[in-house]
Amino acid sequence: MDCRRVSICPMRSMTELLAGYAAYHRDRRNIALHFVGIPLIVLALEILLSRPALTIGAIPVTPAAIVSVIAAVYYLRLDLRLGLTMAALLALGAWLGMIVAAQARAVWLGFGIGLFLIGWAIQFVGHIYEGRKPAFLDDVLGLIIGPLFVVAEASFLLGLRSDLKDALTGAYPRR
Repeated sequence: MDCRRVSICPMRSMTELLAGYAAYHRDRRNIALHFVGIPLIVLALEILLSRPALTIGAIPVTPAAIVSVIAAVYYLRLDLRLGLTMAALLALGAWLGMIVAAQARAVWLGFGIGLFLIGWAIQFVGHIYEGRKPAFLDDVLGLIIGPLFVVAEASFLLGLRSDLKDALTGAYPRR
């Protein structure tokens, strides 16, 4: 069984996951559009999952908070530094989601659905430039690796994680 193509295999390394995702994202225009589309999709999901809220003690617990914690634990298992960044971004998104969810239902749904549709439209335009279908169509883990890919790419632009950048660039050079 080829574990690179099957999502239920034992946990792959972050480098393997990002290399697989990077194979679908070599065009710089596509990557640039992912810097916009993926955060919009993640924020939209956090907004839409911010209702209902159950208060435990003084802490509001929403489906968005639960999903964000699970995702953050997954990212932290892959890599401490990028995982901490992802955890902070997910916490920020969950907080923003709660603010939007506290608004009228039309505002909550308008922002959530609107950002979701805009984010996916941007993603698909990027893949027109790429000339290749999105990664998640071959491996559903692409849906959770996409946000990590954006954070990794941002770290590369900041001159961080050159070890990871070299491993990914060697596997899949950019166009």
